[in-house]
Amino acid sequence: MNENMKTGLLIAIGVLTLVNTVMIVSSDSGVSYEKTPLNNNIVSNAAATPAQPQIIDANAGADVIPEPTGPKTTIEFAEMEHDFGTIEQNTKNPKTFTFTNTGTEPLIIANAKGSCGCTVPQYPREPIAPGETGEIEVVYSPGSQKNQQTKTVTITANTEPATTVIRIKANVNPGAATNDGAVQLGG
Repeated sequence: MNENMKTGLLIAIGVLTLVNTVMIVSSDSGVSYEKTPLNNNIVSNAAATPAQPQIIDANAGADVIPEPTGPKTTIEFAEMEHDFGTIEQNTKNPKTFTFTNTGTEPLIIANAKGSCGCTVPQYPREPIAPGETGEIEVVYSPGSQKNQQTKTVTITANTEPATTVIRIKANVNPGAATNDGAVQLGG
């Protein structure tokens, strides 16, 4: 074996050892790597390129709510949308959506999620018997949002389809600027 091949193989072994060490250390920090097999066809390539590790995000799909299993039922809301009208910034605006289990099986709500952090739903965790009613409380806090806003709450349950979307709307009053640059709420 000539001297260049020996040097190239030593460099390749050193790089692969370093990559494997990084993979082992990184896997302890919550990020895992997929190991790829070595290329055994290193004949004339003195500085063989090591296989690149593939990063696998451990948090991928963390927001995915699994579809409930078991018998399906149906849900009916008294209203699918609520308009708050004109509201002020930095206020809390609650709305209670009432629903009925119109099916023949207990209704189990797996999740209710707002389209943004400003729309926070609270939902019943216990099964709702057929024919019974329940409530989902939604609090809309616009913060510094302004003008016309539409937000959604997606309910995942053992219904067909598995998700139901309800909406809230509001015209958020941005306040009026004063001479000193402060914002005055109301109007």
